[in-house]
Amino acid sequence: MLVLFGILVIIASIILGLIVLIQNPKGGGLSGSLGGFSNQLMGVKQTTDVLEKGTWIFAAVVGILCVISPIFIPKTVGGSSQNDELINKAPVSGPQQSTTAPLPGTVDTSKKP
Repeated sequence: MLVLFGILVIIASIILGLIVLIQNPKGGGLSGSLGGFSNQLMGVKQTTDVLEKGTWIFAAVVGILCVISPIFIPKTVGGSSQNDELINKAPVSGPQQSTTAPLPGTVDTSKKP
């Protein structure tokens, strides 16, 4: 489920970025690049209204998906993890003793008479 939310957030973010890049801060943007065609079709003011509404809608979608997605993170039953176990282990102190047996045909020099 988290993968689905991740994909939706990425898609909505890309669309939001494209909408923002289409807009021109001085009001030219998409309405200025289409010339007279946009005036005949929707009108200049309506084009900027659509882009502004799209910006708010996709910004809200990204925000809502980011807030809702942690609900679907699986909860662990136990309170400890592998990292907790590694941190809580006490270091071994004192002389290290070998627990391996000598190879066949070799002399064991570790024993003292």
